[in-house]
Formats: sequence, C-alpha cells, structure tokens
Amino acid sequence: MPQILAEFPGQTVITTFECSPGTCADLLDALREAYDAFIRHQPGFAAAAIHVNDAQTRVVNYSQWASREAYKAMLRTEEMRRRNRDIARLCRSFEPVMVEVAAVF
Repeated sequence: MPQILAEFPGQTVITTFECSPGTCADLLDALREAYDAFIRHQPGFAAAAIHVNDAQTRVVNYSQWASREAYKAMLRTEEMRRRNRDIARLCRSFEPVMVEVAAVF
C-alpha cells in the first residue's frame, strides 16, 4: 500500500491515462493484470494504487519505486514494452511523470 511521505527516498511516478467509458473497464483490467502478474515482482517496486474518475474517462496510476533506475529498468523489459503497446490501444493517451513529494498534510 502506498504511503505518501515527504522524506520518501525513492521515485514516485504518476501516470494519467485518457480513455473512454467504453474502454475504461478493459484498461483497468489490463493495469491490474500487469501489476499482479509482472510489475509488482520487479526489483525496486515498492507500491502502487490505481484510481478512476466517476465519468470513467481518466485513470490515474500512482506508483513508488526504490529508484528512478528501477522504474526505468522495468519499462525497458520486453514484457512491459508489450504490455504498454496493449495498454496504448485502450486509451487515447497516457503519460508517466516522475515526481517528488513536495509536501504532505
């Protein structure tokens, strides 16, 4: 379970997916499957959460990694490259952004 801490030493990644109500459930299934079968088993994975808006037009993925390098290594695997191609077909766009926690209240 992700814990948002100002002193988190690793890498936080927030990915926003733009989808349609017609593909949202399939996108959520693909993301759950990717995390369950592959991503959570990768070196450096710490935690993740998947969020969806009421209109089912946006999915947001919050993930935490031990380091930027661990996250990038996972992305470079053949398995994740294949999964990302499949995920891209289910949404209009998706953008991972590496961020740092600036403040917690």
